[in-house]
Amino acid sequence: MNGADIRFVHLGITIEHLKSSISVFGFRIAFYGIIIGIGMLAGLWIAQSDAKRRGQDPELYLDFALYAIICSIIGARIYYVIFEWDYYKENLLQIFNLRAGGLAIYGGVIAGAITMIVYTRVKKVSFFSMADTGVLGLVTGQIIGRWGNFFNCEAFGGYTDSLLAMRIRRSLVNDNMLNADVLSHKIVENGVEFIQVHPTFLYESCWNLCLLIFMLWFRKYKKYDGQMFWIYLLGYGTGRFWIESLRTDQLILFGTGLPVSQALSLVLILVAAGNLIWRGRKNRQAA
Repeated sequence: MNGADIRFVHLGITIEHLKSSISVFGFRIAFYGIIIGIGMLAGLWIAQSDAKRRGQDPELYLDFALYAIICSIIGARIYYVIFEWDYYKENLLQIFNLRAGGLAIYGGVIAGAITMIVYTRVKKVSFFSMADTGVLGLVTGQIIGRWGNFFNCEAFGGYTDSLLAMRIRRSLVNDNMLNADVLSHKIVENGVEFIQVHPTFLYESCWNLCLLIFMLWFRKYKKYDGQMFWIYLLGYGTGRFWIESLRTDQLILFGTGLPVSQALSLVLILVAAGNLIWRGRKNRQAA
């Protein structure tokens, strides 16, 4: 372990020197941004491929993506700033400092959904029909994008000694992400401190991969427009509800002590499950 930055202690996987960026012609480019960009391109490719399968115009999704990407980044930032307002109200200029981090996926998803509502009305196409294909691209981007958290050494959980336990050199971690549980189990080797935590970024990436595989299989059995959209919300909400309970960097719902993403996940689960049950019964009655 000496000299290593990250190690999955029970899997025998060691990363000696983790870099968070690369230099291109003298400019530093963060791996986080590169991975997010790859996720967006992969998501667009998946969505356009599904559009072709369904006989839709793939260019419709490219056109939408140009608006959605910008709006989603803004939405992800606004969501994060709202729930960290105690800090940002004293540091207003930092709101615009995206290089310091602070994007929340749920904010991006909400902004993307609002953008699609407006876009489909302008284009006079079905929101739910387009959303059924769009969520395939969205979850693909989430699968890949979560690995940006790995290079930033963030979005991890509390202490664990489970099979997937990840040990990180403490100097790579923002102290704001450390709680008493993690610090009480810190490991010191040859004068170097490490923490050992749940790799929640990995949990979410793997959960979303399973969700995507299921959705790609299920789409041929789709009974109505919107079914894939509700399945995504139910599946993602369920996974996020569990994973959020493990994380140490939760955004908290104003004065309640309740993680806001966990509360939102519960709402999505109930709304999506309710719609799937209602439409399922309606279809059976119609048959």
